[in-house]
Amino acid sequence: MADSFRILLMDKQPGMTSFSSLWPVKKEFRGEKVGHAGTLDSFASGLMVVLIGGATKLTPVFSSFDKEYIAEISFGTETDTLDPEGQVIAEAPAPDEEELKAVLPSFLGKQLQQPPVYSALHVDGKRAYKEARSGKNIEMPFREIEISSLELLSYNDNKAVIRTSVSKGTYIRSLGRDIALRLSSRAHLSALRRLRIGPWHLADSMKSTDELLSMTNLFSEMILNPSCRRLIDNGFIPDNAIIVDSDSSMPYAKLLIDGRVYGYGDKSSERLKVIARCPWM
Repeated sequence: MADSFRILLMDKQPGMTSFSSLWPVKKEFRGEKVGHAGTLDSFASGLMVVLIGGATKLTPVFSSFDKEYIAEISFGTETDTLDPEGQVIAEAPAPDEEELKAVLPSFLGKQLQQPPVYSALHVDGKRAYKEARSGKNIEMPFREIEISSLELLSYNDNKAVIRTSVSKGTYIRSLGRDIALRLSSRAHLSALRRLRIGPWHLADSMKSTDELLSMTNLFSEMILNPSCRRLIDNGFIPDNAIIVDSDSSMPYAKLLIDGRVYGYGDKSSERLKVIARCPWM
């Protein structure tokens, strides 16, 4: 199928990279751009937002959403990758449950977090994980994140299962490491599952692209004057081309011409800009 504009919700399985998990979609939509809004580590599972065709233009929008996870933290050993696939680099006694419960609230709110060395982030123009694999000593810069909820679900055999909601850019592997260090222990993630990205849960996987967009509360409906079509096709929409905007406070808009979806626009700057166009128009 060519010339698509779709958003799909996928349940990624553990043992696959985010890139390789997209192959069935790429095969179905051969010739189209296929991307995703938020990588999952190969050992992790759960929700991935897959973007097809013109929808890939909306990647920055959806990548900024907060996310919710269930993670299993194994105390006692820290690995170089902070996950079960790495080599053990440090050991320390595991905390008791009461100590763990007492420290978790201190991780709520805005804070600085140091991402894992084994990550796809760029340091001095190079992927951090590639530099780490080559034996180089990498110092990852701290960055601001926010943890809005953090709940201990269980703690057995030195393994804590937590549920947490976090901002864009938060590494749950780093969170597990930091919780352990705060408790004079060491840890790595032994399991991770993503439950939610923004308003979307895995249970929404059967919803259409239009239904998924409506759930974000970011897109108004904007009716455009078809007589301005030539100007609109150039990517910027003059004020006199807008007939009706259902909610001017929303930062983005679904653009309609003659009752059909033309594409999607960004209203966050002074001038409305087309960020994705539906190919059938």
